[in-house]
Amino acid sequence: MGDDVPREPRVPGGASAPSGDANDWWIYDGTGEVSSEPLADRLPPPPPWRDFDGGPVVPGPAPCDDAEIRRRLGAPEATARTSSDEADMVNAALFLRRPLIVTGPPGIGKSSLAHRVSRELGLGRVLRWTITSRSTVKEGLYAYDAIGRVQDAAARGALHDSAATAGRLSQDGSEAGAPPPGGPDGLHGLGDFVQLGPLGTALVPRDTPRVLLIDEFDKADTDLANDLLGAFEDGEFQIPELSRVRSRMPEVEVHTDDPDDTFVVHRGRIRCRAFPFVVITSNGERSLPPAFLRRCLSLEMPPPDADRLAAMLAAQFTGGEGTERAAMIRDFLSRALAGGTLAADQLMNAEFLRVSPSGPGEASWNRLLHSLWRRLDEVGSA
Repeated sequence: MGDDVPREPRVPGGASAPSGDANDWWIYDGTGEVSSEPLADRLPPPPPWRDFDGGPVVPGPAPCDDAEIRRRLGAPEATARTSSDEADMVNAALFLRRPLIVTGPPGIGKSSLAHRVSRELGLGRVLRWTITSRSTVKEGLYAYDAIGRVQDAAARGALHDSAATAGRLSQDGSEAGAPPPGGPDGLHGLGDFVQLGPLGTALVPRDTPRVLLIDEFDKADTDLANDLLGAFEDGEFQIPELSRVRSRMPEVEVHTDDPDDTFVVHRGRIRCRAFPFVVITSNGERSLPPAFLRRCLSLEMPPPDADRLAAMLAAQFTGGEGTERAAMIRDFLSRALAGGTLAADQLMNAEFLRVSPSGPGEASWNRLLHSLWRRLDEVGSA
């Protein structure tokens, strides 16, 4: 009879699996309210195949950039609640430690999702990697300024020669009060010429994940998606310029993508502890390799409805609510439904001009809207 008793599925942390449509398993609920409980205390352990053990762990919270998040999202109290589908996929990505591919038309707020998650969960500054046709995985991981290092060595040599000519060298051949030029083995200041990129900084070991936005992935070269698989699957990468000297310099302090921040690289390798929350935005203009899609989760973001547009405007503008704003939103949606693509940014521009005391008068308003709300698929066409 014991086999006839239904058993609850096992999930990380020993909690019961969610049943029905209950969303009490959510960590991110999309309300815009900042959680007072640290994410490390709420997020269950990762799946065994996504458990990383990088270290030593950087202590303390990630750097913040509240001004940037507020600039992009506006006031948190006016944020529109996200849809259940969106919240489901964000939480699934957090639980599974998998990147989230967000697709949809341009200008509907795909990249804003990364900032909303960061603000609500208290994950600090969003690391942003904007993709171009020339982007490579190495660019996202780190950059080594070999030319700058050569120039620095030449400058140091010139200073040393000048000091020698002036008779100001000590008995060991160095300038009085200064270290020998080039340092031991010529490795002086090597870390000053290594800069971690957004992806590399996101993989720095921390107890809580960083938020990484990989924006406009449609512009990438066809090989970039496959090249990213190694970093996404292994959660680590190597810096060859530092690995080659690991026996002489096992620890090198390098710059990160965060302003004025550094990290000590051990033996030329960086391995994450908490896999970052990665948002990859795409307009859906090109297909991605199946191997890449298998290792990511996907969310198709629909165009915003009237309620979401109203909340977006309320978050950015302290006044102006009323029948005129509602009428403008209806007009905007009707134009969008008529065909083509309109971006939410175009509505924001119109609202700013509408509520500005020195903005355009009523006589020119309709003519101006026609230009402001020109469909994106018409721009550049004959």
